Amino acid sequence: MDFDEILAKCGNSHRYQYLLLGLYSLLMFVTSMHNFSQNVISFVPDHWCYHEQLESRNFSQIEAIYNQFEEPSCTRLTTIDLDGGNATISNNRCDRWIYNYDYGFRSMNTELNWVCDAAYKAPVGQSFFFVGSMCGTLIFGFLGDKIGRIKALILANLCGFFGDFSTIFTDNLIAFCITRFVSGLAIDANTYLMFILVLEYVSPSMRNYGLSLSMGVFYCLGMICSSLLAVWMGHWQKFLACSSMPLLLVILFYFLVQESAQWLVTRNDIDGAVTRLKRVAKINRQSISESDVNAFRSYCQKSQDKKQEQDKFQDLLKMPHLRKTFFKMLTVFMIITVCFNIMSRNVEGLGISPFVMFSLSALALPFSGVVQANILNRIGRKGSTVSATLLTGVFTAASGIVLSFWQDASVILLVTLALISRFGVSICFGSTLLFSTELVPTCVRSRALSLAHVAGAAASLLSPYIAYLGTIYKAAPSIILCLMFFICAYVCLLLPETAHRKLPITLAEGEQLGKGDRMFDFLKSSKTKTNVEEELEANTCQKLMSS
Repeated sequence: MDFDEILAKCGNSHRYQYLLLGLYSLLMFVTSMHNFSQNVISFVPDHWCYHEQLESRNFSQIEAIYNQFEEPSCTRLTTIDLDGGNATISNNRCDRWIYNYDYGFRSMNTELNWVCDAAYKAPVGQSFFFVGSMCGTLIFGFLGDKIGRIKALILANLCGFFGDFSTIFTDNLIAFCITRFVSGLAIDANTYLMFILVLEYVSPSMRNYGLSLSMGVFYCLGMICSSLLAVWMGHWQKFLACSSMPLLLVILFYFLVQESAQWLVTRNDIDGAVTRLKRVAKINRQSISESDVNAFRSYCQKSQDKKQEQDKFQDLLKMPHLRKTFFKMLTVFMIITVCFNIMSRNVEGLGISPFVMFSLSALALPFSGVVQANILNRIGRKGSTVSATLLTGVFTAASGIVLSFWQDASVILLVTLALISRFGVSICFGSTLLFSTELVPTCVRSRALSLAHVAGAAASLLSPYIAYLGTIYKAAPSIILCLMFFICAYVCLLLPETAHRKLPITLAEGEQLGKGDRMFDFLKSSKTKTNVEEELEANTCQKLMSS
Protein backbone atom coordinates (compact mmCIF):
# COMPACT_ATOMS: atom_id res chain seq x y z
CA MET A 1 0.00 0.00 0.00
CA ASP A 2 1.72 3.21 -1.19
CA PHE A 3 1.32 6.69 0.30
CA ASP A 4 -1.53 7.83 -1.98
CA GLU A 5 -3.55 4.74 -1.12
CA ILE A 6 -3.21 5.03 2.65
CA LEU A 7 -3.82 8.80 2.45
CA ALA A 8 -7.07 8.06 0.59
CA LYS A 9 -8.09 5.81 3.50
CA CYS A 10 -7.20 8.53 5.99
CA GLY A 11 -9.07 11.07 3.88
CA ASN A 12 -7.50 13.31 1.25
CA SER A 13 -10.48 15.62 0.65
CA HIS A 14 -11.97 16.00 4.13
CA ARG A 15 -11.85 18.18 7.23
CA TYR A 16 -8.09 18.21 7.67
CA GLN A 17 -7.52 19.18 4.04
CA TYR A 18 -9.95 22.09 4.42
CA LEU A 19 -8.13 23.10 7.59
CA LEU A 20 -4.85 23.08 5.66
CA LEU A 21 -6.32 25.22 2.90
CA GLY A 22 -7.73 27.62 5.49
CA LEU A 23 -4.34 28.01 7.17
CA TYR A 24 -2.68 28.36 3.78
CA SER A 25 -5.16 31.14 2.97
CA LEU A 26 -4.31 32.88 6.24
CA LEU A 27 -0.62 32.58 5.43
CA MET A 28 -1.21 34.04 1.95
CA PHE A 29 -2.95 37.03 3.55
CA VAL A 30 -0.13 37.58 6.06
CA THR A 31 2.59 36.96 3.45
CA SER A 32 1.06 39.45 1.05
CA MET A 33 1.18 42.21 3.65
CA HIS A 34 4.75 41.27 4.54
CA ASN A 35 6.03 41.05 0.96
CA PHE A 36 4.62 44.38 -0.17
CA SER A 37 5.33 46.33 3.02
CA GLN A 38 8.65 47.22 1.37
CA ASN A 39 6.76 48.94 -1.45
CA VAL A 40 4.26 50.70 0.80
CA ILE A 41 6.81 52.29 3.13
CA SER A 42 8.81 53.51 0.10
CA PHE A 43 5.99 55.27 -1.78
CA VAL A 44 7.15 58.72 -2.89
CA PRO A 45 4.38 61.31 -3.48
CA ASP A 46 4.72 64.42 -5.64
CA HIS A 47 7.25 66.72 -4.02
CA TRP A 48 9.04 70.01 -4.61
CA CYS A 49 11.83 71.95 -2.93
CA TYR A 50 10.61 74.06 -0.03
CA HIS A 51 10.42 77.85 -0.39
CA GLU A 52 8.97 80.16 2.21
CA GLN A 53 7.01 82.10 -0.43
CA LEU A 54 5.04 78.94 -1.26
CA GLU A 55 3.72 78.22 2.23
CA SER A 56 0.31 79.73 1.52
CA ARG A 57 -0.04 78.27 -1.99
CA ASN A 58 -1.98 75.16 -2.93
CA PHE A 59 -0.36 72.19 -4.64
CA SER A 60 -1.66 73.09 -8.11
CA GLN A 61 -0.01 76.52 -7.93
CA ILE A 62 3.23 75.02 -6.62
CA GLU A 63 3.26 72.42 -9.38
CA ALA A 64 2.66 75.07 -12.05
CA ILE A 65 5.70 77.03 -10.87
CA TYR A 66 8.09 74.06 -10.71
CA ASN A 67 6.94 72.42 -13.95
CA GLN A 68 8.84 75.09 -15.86
CA PHE A 69 12.07 73.33 -15.01
CA GLU A 70 13.61 70.05 -16.17
CA GLU A 71 13.70 68.48 -12.70
CA PRO A 72 10.73 70.01 -10.87
CA SER A 73 11.09 67.78 -7.78
CA CYS A 74 14.74 68.58 -7.14
CA THR A 75 15.16 72.16 -8.33
CA ARG A 76 15.74 74.79 -5.66
CA LEU A 77 14.56 78.32 -6.36
CA THR A 78 16.05 81.61 -5.20
CA THR A 79 13.26 84.06 -5.99
CA ILE A 80 9.69 83.51 -7.12
CA ASP A 81 7.39 85.97 -8.87
CA LEU A 82 4.05 84.65 -7.66
CA ASP A 83 2.04 86.98 -9.90
CA GLY A 84 3.95 86.32 -13.12
CA GLY A 85 4.84 82.74 -12.26
CA ASN A 86 8.52 83.30 -12.99
CA ALA A 87 11.35 82.04 -10.80
CA THR A 88 15.13 81.89 -10.68
CA ILE A 89 17.12 78.74 -9.93
CA SER A 90 19.44 78.49 -6.96
CA ASN A 91 22.81 76.77 -7.18
CA ASN A 92 22.27 75.15 -3.79
CA ARG A 93 20.73 71.71 -3.37
CA CYS A 94 17.39 71.08 -1.71
CA ASP A 95 17.48 70.37 2.01
CA ARG A 96 13.74 70.56 2.64
CA TRP A 97 10.71 69.57 0.59
CA ILE A 98 7.01 70.14 0.21
CA TYR A 99 5.15 66.81 -0.06
CA ASN A 100 1.71 66.24 -1.51
CA TYR A 101 0.97 63.17 0.62
CA ASP A 102 -1.26 60.48 -0.92
CA TYR A 103 -4.22 60.22 1.45
CA GLY A 104 -2.06 61.78 4.17
CA PHE A 105 0.31 58.78 4.38
CA ARG A 106 3.85 59.70 5.46
CA SER A 107 6.22 57.12 4.00
CA MET A 108 9.74 56.37 5.15
CA ASN A 109 11.15 58.16 2.11
CA THR A 110 9.33 61.37 2.95
CA GLU A 111 10.03 61.12 6.69
CA LEU A 112 13.80 60.73 6.14
CA ASN A 113 13.83 62.88 2.95
CA TRP A 114 15.18 60.01 0.85
CA VAL A 115 14.42 61.81 -2.39
CA CYS A 116 16.45 63.54 -5.12
CA ASP A 117 20.14 63.02 -4.29
CA ALA A 118 19.25 60.58 -1.49
CA ALA A 119 16.69 58.66 -3.57
CA TYR A 120 19.19 55.80 -4.03
CA LYS A 121 18.91 54.79 -0.37
CA ALA A 122 15.49 53.12 -0.62
CA PRO A 123 16.46 50.95 -3.65
CA VAL A 124 19.67 49.93 -1.86
CA GLY A 125 17.61 48.80 1.11
CA GLN A 126 15.24 46.99 -1.23
CA SER A 127 18.17 45.18 -2.85
CA PHE A 128 19.18 43.90 0.60
CA PHE A 129 15.58 42.73 1.00
CA PHE A 130 16.05 40.49 -2.06
CA VAL A 131 19.53 39.41 -0.95
CA GLY A 132 17.91 38.31 2.31
CA SER A 133 15.34 36.43 0.26
CA MET A 134 18.10 34.53 -1.53
CA CYS A 135 19.85 33.59 1.72
CA GLY A 136 16.64 32.77 3.57
CA THR A 137 15.36 30.58 0.79
CA LEU A 138 18.55 28.53 0.84
CA ILE A 139 18.69 28.33 4.63
CA PHE A 140 15.06 27.45 5.23
CA GLY A 141 14.93 25.18 2.20
CA PHE A 142 17.78 23.20 3.72
CA LEU A 143 16.10 23.24 7.14
CA GLY A 144 12.80 22.17 5.57
CA ASP A 145 14.42 18.91 4.47
CA LYS A 146 16.45 18.52 7.67
CA ILE A 147 14.24 19.50 10.63
CA GLY A 148 10.84 19.47 8.93
CA ARG A 149 8.53 21.82 7.04
CA ILE A 150 6.64 23.18 10.07
CA LYS A 151 9.66 24.19 12.16
CA ALA A 152 11.35 25.83 9.18
CA LEU A 153 8.11 27.66 8.33
CA ILE A 154 7.81 29.09 11.85
CA LEU A 155 11.45 30.17 11.95
CA ALA A 156 11.09 31.90 8.59
CA ASN A 157 8.07 33.89 9.71
CA LEU A 158 9.76 34.88 12.95
CA CYS A 159 12.58 36.36 10.87
CA GLY A 160 9.99 38.27 8.88
CA PHE A 161 8.45 39.63 12.07
CA PHE A 162 11.73 40.73 13.65
CA GLY A 163 12.90 42.28 10.39
CA ASP A 164 9.73 44.32 9.86
CA PHE A 165 9.36 45.35 13.49
CA SER A 166 13.00 46.39 13.88
CA THR A 167 12.74 48.50 10.69
CA ILE A 168 10.51 50.85 12.70
CA PHE A 169 13.51 52.04 14.73
CA THR A 170 15.90 52.65 11.81
CA ASP A 171 16.91 56.15 10.79
CA ASN A 172 19.97 55.54 8.61
CA LEU A 173 20.86 53.49 5.56
CA ILE A 174 23.07 50.88 7.28
CA ALA A 175 20.45 49.97 9.88
CA PHE A 176 17.77 49.96 7.20
CA CYS A 177 19.76 47.52 5.04
CA ILE A 178 20.32 45.17 7.98
CA THR A 179 16.66 45.08 9.02
CA ARG A 180 15.44 44.66 5.44
CA PHE A 181 17.90 41.79 4.99
CA VAL A 182 16.43 40.04 8.05
CA SER A 183 12.89 40.73 6.83
CA GLY A 184 13.75 39.39 3.37
CA LEU A 185 14.80 36.03 4.82
CA ALA A 186 11.11 35.08 4.96
CA ILE A 187 9.86 36.49 1.66
CA ASP A 188 9.78 33.15 -0.22
CA ALA A 189 10.35 30.53 2.48
CA ASN A 190 7.14 31.38 4.33
CA THR A 191 5.17 30.62 1.17
CA TYR A 192 6.62 27.56 -0.50
CA LEU A 193 7.11 25.50 2.69
CA MET A 194 3.39 25.65 3.45
CA PHE A 195 2.64 25.11 -0.24
CA ILE A 196 4.60 21.85 -0.11
CA LEU A 197 2.76 20.71 3.03
CA VAL A 198 -0.64 21.30 1.46
CA LEU A 199 0.42 19.69 -1.80
CA GLU A 200 1.53 16.51 -0.02
CA TYR A 201 -1.70 16.05 1.95
CA VAL A 202 -4.53 16.97 -0.44
CA SER A 203 -6.01 15.11 -3.40
CA PRO A 204 -5.09 16.18 -6.97
CA SER A 205 -8.56 17.67 -7.56
CA MET A 206 -8.22 19.93 -4.51
CA ARG A 207 -4.80 21.15 -5.63
CA ASN A 208 -6.19 22.81 -8.75
CA TYR A 209 -8.97 24.87 -7.19
CA GLY A 210 -7.98 24.94 -3.53
CA LEU A 211 -4.44 26.23 -3.93
CA SER A 212 -5.21 28.54 -6.86
CA LEU A 213 -8.22 30.21 -5.23
CA SER A 214 -6.56 30.46 -1.81
CA MET A 215 -3.54 32.15 -3.30
CA GLY A 216 -5.55 34.47 -5.57
CA VAL A 217 -8.26 35.57 -3.15
CA PHE A 218 -6.27 35.96 0.05
CA TYR A 219 -3.16 37.41 -1.57
CA CYS A 220 -5.51 39.98 -3.08
CA LEU A 221 -7.10 40.73 0.30
CA GLY A 222 -3.66 41.12 1.85
CA MET A 223 -2.62 43.69 -0.75
CA ILE A 224 -5.84 45.66 -0.41
CA CYS A 225 -5.63 45.58 3.39
CA SER A 226 -2.04 46.81 3.16
CA SER A 227 -3.21 49.89 1.30
CA LEU A 228 -6.15 50.47 3.63
CA LEU A 229 -4.02 49.92 6.73
CA ALA A 230 -1.37 52.36 5.47
CA VAL A 231 -3.96 55.05 4.77
CA TRP A 232 -5.66 54.42 8.13
CA MET A 233 -2.42 54.52 10.12
CA GLY A 234 -1.10 57.49 8.17
CA HIS A 235 2.54 56.78 9.06
CA TRP A 236 4.98 54.13 7.90
CA GLN A 237 6.12 53.17 11.42
CA LYS A 238 2.58 52.55 12.66
CA PHE A 239 1.86 50.64 9.47
CA LEU A 240 4.88 48.32 9.92
CA ALA A 241 4.02 47.74 13.58
CA CYS A 242 0.50 46.58 12.66
CA SER A 243 1.40 44.63 9.51
CA SER A 244 4.21 42.68 11.23
CA MET A 245 2.08 41.38 14.13
CA PRO A 246 0.07 38.81 12.08
CA LEU A 247 3.32 36.99 11.28
CA LEU A 248 3.34 35.76 14.89
CA LEU A 249 0.13 33.81 14.21
CA VAL A 250 2.16 31.26 12.26
CA ILE A 251 3.50 29.93 15.58
CA LEU A 252 0.05 28.38 16.08
CA PHE A 253 0.64 26.23 12.99
CA TYR A 254 2.92 24.02 15.11
CA PHE A 255 -0.14 22.83 17.05
CA LEU A 256 -2.55 22.67 14.09
CA VAL A 257 -0.58 21.26 11.15
CA GLN A 258 0.84 17.75 10.92
CA GLU A 259 4.40 17.41 9.71
CA SER A 260 4.70 16.02 6.18
CA ALA A 261 4.28 12.25 6.36
CA GLN A 262 5.93 11.89 2.95
CA TRP A 263 8.97 13.78 4.21
CA LEU A 264 9.14 11.58 7.34
CA VAL A 265 9.17 8.50 5.12
CA THR A 266 12.15 9.91 3.21
CA ARG A 267 13.89 10.40 6.60
CA ASN A 268 13.33 6.70 7.47
CA ASP A 269 10.90 7.75 10.22
CA ILE A 270 8.08 5.43 9.22
CA ASP A 271 6.65 5.39 12.75
CA GLY A 272 6.42 9.19 12.68
CA ALA A 273 4.68 9.08 9.30
CA VAL A 274 2.17 6.52 10.57
CA THR A 275 1.49 8.68 13.65
CA ARG A 276 0.75 11.73 11.49
CA LEU A 277 -1.47 9.76 9.15
CA LYS A 278 -3.45 8.39 12.10
CA ARG A 279 -3.98 11.94 13.36
CA VAL A 280 -5.18 13.00 9.94
CA ALA A 281 -7.58 10.05 9.89
CA LYS A 282 -8.85 11.01 13.36
CA ILE A 283 -9.48 14.61 12.31
CA ASN A 284 -11.25 13.37 9.17
CA ARG A 285 -13.25 10.85 11.26
CA GLN A 286 -11.87 8.00 9.18
CA SER A 287 -10.46 4.70 10.43
CA ILE A 288 -7.49 2.71 9.18
CA SER A 289 -6.89 -0.87 10.21
CA GLU A 290 -3.64 -2.33 11.48
CA SER A 291 -3.41 -4.43 8.32
CA ASP A 292 -3.42 -1.21 6.27
CA VAL A 293 -0.73 0.25 8.49
CA ASN A 294 1.39 -2.88 8.20
CA ALA A 295 0.97 -2.91 4.43
CA PHE A 296 2.12 0.71 4.31
CA ARG A 297 5.10 -0.04 6.55
CA SER A 298 6.08 -2.94 4.32
CA TYR A 299 5.85 -0.75 1.20
CA CYS A 300 7.98 1.98 2.79
CA GLN A 301 10.57 -0.51 3.95
CA LYS A 302 10.89 -2.03 0.48
CA SER A 303 11.17 1.44 -1.04
CA GLN A 304 13.92 2.36 1.40
CA ASP A 305 15.82 -0.84 0.58
CA LYS A 306 15.61 -0.16 -3.14
CA LYS A 307 16.51 3.47 -2.74
CA GLN A 308 19.85 2.68 -1.05
CA GLU A 309 20.00 6.06 0.69
CA GLN A 310 19.85 8.06 -2.56
CA ASP A 311 17.97 10.92 -0.94
CA LYS A 312 20.65 13.61 -1.06
CA PHE A 313 20.29 16.59 -3.35
CA GLN A 314 23.61 15.91 -5.10
CA ASP A 315 22.26 12.50 -6.09
CA LEU A 316 19.63 14.32 -8.17
CA LEU A 317 22.41 15.78 -10.30
CA LYS A 318 23.71 12.26 -11.05
CA MET A 319 20.46 11.20 -12.74
CA PRO A 320 20.44 12.31 -16.41
CA HIS A 321 16.71 12.68 -17.04
CA LEU A 322 15.88 14.18 -13.62
CA ARG A 323 18.84 16.56 -13.87
CA LYS A 324 17.65 17.88 -17.24
CA THR A 325 14.12 18.27 -15.91
CA PHE A 326 15.37 20.15 -12.86
CA PHE A 327 17.46 22.65 -14.83
CA LYS A 328 14.62 23.28 -17.28
CA MET A 329 12.29 23.88 -14.34
CA LEU A 330 14.89 26.22 -12.85
CA THR A 331 15.03 28.24 -16.07
CA VAL A 332 11.25 28.59 -16.21
CA PHE A 333 11.04 29.62 -12.56
CA MET A 334 13.74 32.28 -12.96
CA ILE A 335 12.10 33.85 -16.00
CA ILE A 336 8.62 33.94 -14.48
CA THR A 337 9.94 35.36 -11.18
CA VAL A 338 11.70 38.23 -12.97
CA CYS A 339 8.61 39.03 -15.03
CA PHE A 340 6.35 38.79 -11.99
CA ASN A 341 8.50 41.16 -9.91
CA ILE A 342 8.73 43.75 -12.68
CA MET A 343 5.04 43.73 -13.52
CA SER A 344 3.52 43.39 -10.05
CA ARG A 345 5.58 45.96 -8.14
CA ASN A 346 5.36 48.77 -10.69
CA VAL A 347 2.42 50.80 -9.34
CA GLU A 348 3.89 54.31 -9.50
CA GLY A 349 4.10 56.75 -12.39
CA LEU A 350 0.75 55.79 -13.92
CA GLY A 351 -1.05 59.02 -13.17
CA ILE A 352 -3.05 57.81 -10.15
CA SER A 353 -2.31 57.24 -6.47
CA PRO A 354 -0.09 54.18 -5.91
CA PHE A 355 -2.52 53.06 -3.18
CA VAL A 356 -5.36 52.97 -5.71
CA MET A 357 -3.22 51.24 -8.33
CA PHE A 358 -1.99 48.77 -5.72
CA SER A 359 -5.57 47.84 -4.83
CA LEU A 360 -6.70 47.67 -8.46
CA SER A 361 -3.84 45.36 -9.39
CA ALA A 362 -4.73 43.17 -6.41
CA LEU A 363 -8.26 42.70 -7.77
CA ALA A 364 -6.80 40.86 -10.75
CA LEU A 365 -5.56 38.06 -8.49
CA PRO A 366 -8.89 36.32 -7.60
CA PHE A 367 -9.94 36.26 -11.26
CA SER A 368 -6.54 34.95 -12.28
CA GLY A 369 -6.89 32.26 -9.59
CA VAL A 370 -10.26 31.12 -10.99
CA VAL A 371 -8.96 31.08 -14.57
CA GLN A 372 -5.79 29.33 -13.47
CA ALA A 373 -7.72 26.62 -11.60
CA ASN A 374 -9.93 25.95 -14.63
CA ILE A 375 -7.14 25.72 -17.18
CA LEU A 376 -5.08 23.56 -14.82
CA ASN A 377 -8.02 21.19 -14.54
CA ARG A 378 -8.76 21.16 -18.26
CA ILE A 379 -5.40 21.15 -20.02
CA GLY A 380 -2.97 20.19 -17.26
CA ARG A 381 0.06 21.89 -15.75
CA LYS A 382 2.17 21.97 -18.88
CA GLY A 383 -0.60 23.18 -21.17
CA SER A 384 -1.72 25.93 -18.80
CA THR A 385 1.83 27.22 -18.23
CA VAL A 386 2.65 27.24 -21.95
CA SER A 387 -0.59 28.96 -22.99
CA ALA A 388 -0.42 31.53 -20.17
CA THR A 389 3.17 32.52 -20.95
CA LEU A 390 2.50 32.80 -24.69
CA LEU A 391 -0.62 34.95 -24.29
CA THR A 392 0.95 37.15 -21.63
CA GLY A 393 3.97 37.65 -23.86
CA VAL A 394 1.77 38.76 -26.76
CA PHE A 395 -0.21 41.23 -24.64
CA THR A 396 2.97 42.56 -23.04
CA ALA A 397 4.51 43.26 -26.45
CA ALA A 398 1.28 44.86 -27.65
CA SER A 399 1.13 47.18 -24.65
CA GLY A 400 4.74 48.24 -25.17
CA ILE A 401 4.13 49.02 -28.83
CA VAL A 402 1.02 51.05 -28.02
CA LEU A 403 2.84 53.05 -25.35
CA SER A 404 5.78 53.76 -27.65
CA PHE A 405 3.61 55.15 -30.45
CA TRP A 406 0.99 56.90 -28.28
CA GLN A 407 2.92 59.70 -26.69
CA ASP A 408 0.04 61.11 -24.60
CA ALA A 409 -1.65 57.90 -23.51
CA SER A 410 -4.56 58.40 -21.14
CA VAL A 411 -4.50 57.28 -17.52
CA ILE A 412 -7.30 54.81 -18.23
CA LEU A 413 -5.27 53.18 -21.01
CA LEU A 414 -2.14 52.94 -18.85
CA VAL A 415 -4.06 51.42 -15.94
CA THR A 416 -5.92 48.97 -18.19
CA LEU A 417 -2.70 47.72 -19.80
CA ALA A 418 -1.08 47.35 -16.38
CA LEU A 419 -4.04 45.35 -15.05
CA ILE A 420 -4.08 43.02 -18.08
CA SER A 421 -0.36 42.36 -17.63
CA ARG A 422 -0.85 41.81 -13.89
CA PHE A 423 -3.66 39.33 -14.61
CA GLY A 424 -1.58 37.33 -17.08
CA VAL A 425 1.61 37.17 -15.05
CA SER A 426 -0.36 36.06 -11.97
CA ILE A 427 -1.66 33.04 -13.90
CA CYS A 428 1.86 32.31 -15.13
CA PHE A 429 3.31 32.47 -11.63
CA GLY A 430 0.64 30.29 -10.03
CA SER A 431 0.84 27.65 -12.75
CA THR A 432 4.63 27.62 -12.64
CA LEU A 433 4.68 27.24 -8.86
CA LEU A 434 2.41 24.18 -8.92
CA PHE A 435 4.11 22.70 -11.98
CA SER A 436 7.59 23.10 -10.47
CA THR A 437 6.56 21.60 -7.13
CA GLU A 438 5.14 18.47 -8.74
CA LEU A 439 8.20 17.89 -10.94
CA VAL A 440 10.58 17.46 -7.99
CA PRO A 441 10.61 14.27 -5.82
CA THR A 442 9.49 14.60 -2.20
CA CYS A 443 12.88 13.64 -0.74
CA VAL A 444 14.55 16.78 -2.17
CA ARG A 445 11.52 18.94 -2.86
CA SER A 446 12.20 21.58 -0.23
CA ARG A 447 15.85 22.01 -1.19
CA ALA A 448 15.12 21.98 -4.93
CA LEU A 449 12.38 24.59 -4.61
CA SER A 450 14.52 26.70 -2.31
CA LEU A 451 17.23 26.68 -4.98
CA ALA A 452 14.63 27.65 -7.60
CA HIS A 453 13.47 30.57 -5.45
CA VAL A 454 17.08 31.64 -4.86
CA ALA A 455 17.74 31.58 -8.59
CA GLY A 456 14.56 33.59 -9.15
CA ALA A 457 15.55 36.15 -6.52
CA ALA A 458 19.05 36.43 -8.01
CA ALA A 459 17.62 36.93 -11.49
CA SER A 460 15.22 39.54 -10.07
CA LEU A 461 18.22 41.79 -9.39
CA LEU A 462 17.98 42.52 -13.13
CA SER A 463 14.45 43.88 -12.70
CA PRO A 464 15.40 47.52 -11.96
CA TYR A 465 17.74 47.61 -14.95
CA ILE A 466 15.12 46.19 -17.31
CA ALA A 467 12.62 48.74 -16.02
CA TYR A 468 15.21 51.52 -16.41
CA LEU A 469 15.48 50.81 -20.14
CA GLY A 470 12.01 52.34 -20.41
CA THR A 471 13.58 55.77 -19.89
CA ILE A 472 15.63 55.24 -23.06
CA TYR A 473 12.94 53.56 -25.17
CA LYS A 474 9.43 53.11 -23.79
CA ALA A 475 8.79 49.77 -25.47
CA ALA A 476 12.14 48.23 -24.45
CA PRO A 477 11.00 46.61 -21.16
CA SER A 478 7.87 45.21 -22.78
CA ILE A 479 9.80 43.76 -25.72
CA ILE A 480 12.36 42.16 -23.38
CA LEU A 481 9.58 40.70 -21.22
CA CYS A 482 7.84 39.39 -24.34
CA LEU A 483 11.00 37.57 -25.45
CA MET A 484 11.44 36.15 -21.96
CA PHE A 485 7.85 34.85 -21.96
CA PHE A 486 8.35 33.18 -25.36
CA ILE A 487 11.61 31.54 -24.22
CA CYS A 488 9.82 30.35 -21.10
CA ALA A 489 7.00 28.82 -23.18
CA TYR A 490 9.51 26.91 -25.31
CA VAL A 491 11.35 25.50 -22.27
CA CYS A 492 8.00 24.47 -20.75
CA LEU A 493 7.30 22.41 -23.87
CA LEU A 494 10.40 20.36 -23.07
CA LEU A 495 9.15 19.46 -19.58
CA PRO A 496 7.01 16.38 -18.80
CA GLU A 497 3.34 16.73 -17.87
CA THR A 498 2.62 16.06 -14.18
CA ALA A 499 -1.17 16.08 -14.26
CA HIS A 500 -2.90 12.68 -13.89
CA ARG A 501 0.28 11.22 -12.36
CA LYS A 502 1.33 10.38 -8.82
CA LEU A 503 3.84 12.75 -7.29
CA PRO A 504 7.35 11.23 -7.32
CA ILE A 505 8.59 10.50 -3.79
CA THR A 506 12.03 9.01 -4.41
CA LEU A 507 14.72 10.07 -6.86
CA ALA A 508 14.18 6.86 -8.79
CA GLU A 509 10.52 7.76 -9.33
CA GLY A 510 11.54 11.28 -10.36
CA GLU A 511 13.98 9.83 -12.90
CA GLN A 512 11.14 7.86 -14.53
CA LEU A 513 8.68 10.78 -14.57
CA GLY A 514 8.05 11.84 -18.16
CA LYS A 515 10.54 9.49 -19.80
CA GLY A 516 9.46 8.96 -23.38
CA ASP A 517 7.13 12.00 -23.37
CA ARG A 518 7.14 14.08 -26.52
CA MET A 519 6.86 17.86 -26.72
CA PHE A 520 3.19 18.08 -27.71
CA ASP A 521 1.82 14.96 -26.02
CA PHE A 522 -0.10 17.18 -23.61
CA LEU A 523 -2.32 18.41 -26.48
CA LYS A 524 -3.43 14.86 -27.25
CA SER A 525 -4.05 14.02 -23.61
CA SER A 526 -6.02 17.22 -22.97
CA LYS A 527 -8.56 16.21 -25.61
CA THR A 528 -9.19 12.75 -24.21
CA LYS A 529 -8.68 13.23 -20.47
CA THR A 530 -10.94 15.93 -19.15
CA ASN A 531 -11.55 14.43 -15.73
CA VAL A 532 -8.72 11.96 -15.42
CA GLU A 533 -7.70 13.04 -11.93
CA GLU A 534 -11.19 12.31 -10.64
CA GLU A 535 -11.17 8.96 -12.44
CA LEU A 536 -7.81 8.06 -10.89
CA GLU A 537 -9.12 8.89 -7.43
CA ALA A 538 -12.22 6.79 -8.03
CA ASN A 539 -10.05 3.90 -9.21
CA THR A 540 -7.87 4.24 -6.12
CA CYS A 541 -10.94 4.15 -3.86
CA GLN A 542 -12.32 1.13 -5.72
CA LYS A 543 -8.96 -0.62 -5.35
CA LEU A 544 -8.90 0.10 -1.63
CA MET A 545 -12.46 -1.14 -1.15
CA SER A 546 -11.72 -4.37 -3.00
CA SER A 547 -8.65 -4.98 -0.85
